[in-house]
Amino acid sequence: MLTKRIIPCLDVKDGRTVKGINFVQLRDAGDPVELAKIYADEGADELVFLDITATVEKRKTLIELVTHVAQQVNIPFTVGGGISTKEDVEALLYAGADKVSINSAAVRQPELINELSANYGNQSNVVAIDNRYVAGNNIVHNHGGSTPTELETFAWAREVQERGAGEILLTSMDHDGTKQGFANELIARMSQELSIPIIASGGAGAKEHFYDTFTEGNADAALAASIFHFREIPIPELKQYLQDRDIPMRLN
Repeated sequence: MLTKRIIPCLDVKDGRTVKGINFVQLRDAGDPVELAKIYADEGADELVFLDITATVEKRKTLIELVTHVAQQVNIPFTVGGGISTKEDVEALLYAGADKVSINSAAVRQPELINELSANYGNQSNVVAIDNRYVAGNNIVHNHGGSTPTELETFAWAREVQERGAGEILLTSMDHDGTKQGFANELIARMSQELSIPIIASGGAGAKEHFYDTFTEGNADAALAASIFHFREIPIPELKQYLQDRDIPMRLN
């Protein structure tokens, strides 16, 4: 059985790691380069690095941060935020990112998914989907989960897979930052309908939540932020807890 992955997420604004609830009420959580090194040393399987307020003007800053992170870690890391062209992706991969994550750009120009997969391989092509449950429907949202689109989440996920995405980072905006657990029903359905890996995101607050999303949600990986940044759950302790409960883990 493939090992399950634990992935800390570094949400970055103006060069600092931040965390809030439902992507608002942000508070400082530390230097992203220092945190990245700590997580790699503690046994994180991968890192996700999201520039949550990315703009063209900040692209240089993001690339510098990516370069510094790449120099400090020996595990795969994914970079997202403000990516809209093949040239953006090329610059980030050249700076040391292993994968890129696209969200709003994929919705605006779905053919970008095909282009990135064709040029860089689907293994480096992650599509992030931010979901909110609206009037009985699962709806894709953009811009940090604040803006609804016209896309139904599962139909969009199927299209993303067909276009060549290597995995999906699925965030439940209804759960994000609440620490009440992952949206396992949503994750389980997507895992069942698709053949590519699903990364569960949004709602982690206890070790049991990770166990639940790997068993009930059938997630391939689980992502969290504040519980790691504020040292509420140490990664080695979490991974040993899961291993002890027959969830296959890579242990240091």
